[in-house]
Amino acid sequence: MARVIFYSKPGCQGGTKQKVLLTAAGHEVIAYNLLTEPWTVERLRSFFGDRPVAEWFNRSSPKVKSGEVVPEKIDAETALGLMLREPLLIRRPLLEIGDRREVGFDVQKIDAWIGLKPVDESLQEISENLMKQDLQACTHSHGHKHQNPQGGSNHGHGSQQYQKQGNCNH
Repeated sequence: MARVIFYSKPGCQGGTKQKVLLTAAGHEVIAYNLLTEPWTVERLRSFFGDRPVAEWFNRSSPKVKSGEVVPEKIDAETALGLMLREPLLIRRPLLEIGDRREVGFDVQKIDAWIGLKPVDESLQEISENLMKQDLQACTHSHGHKHQNPQGGSNHGHGSQQYQKQGNCNH
């Protein structure tokens, strides 16, 4: 089983589902707050690999949705500068396992990389249901309040932590 360093926005339901799926597969998830992490250009850039710059962006961020930031029209240097100033622009989650880093939660890619098969039959149905969902997008229900949570890194390991429902401010 892998030790997964998981950078996301605390309280985001999509991130919670992703962590549940990883934990059900027996992986150790170490969660950090992407919004308060002290990023450098080099470190942040290392998660994007050879993806086009437009794929580095969180499509649900207010500035992208409003058209103020158009990812397809931004070069890598400008994108990284914007993301360091406003981490909500960063596509989530950022994943680090060993010396490999990735952005986003492509279930098939992650399953091929570290495996997402549940370690316990009692988790089979939960895992199957989660794997059928779009875990790339920030999902939440209608009437959902968008709040800006305060706080630093979250280093918890227990599965109870991943059961909490929270708010997502994209």
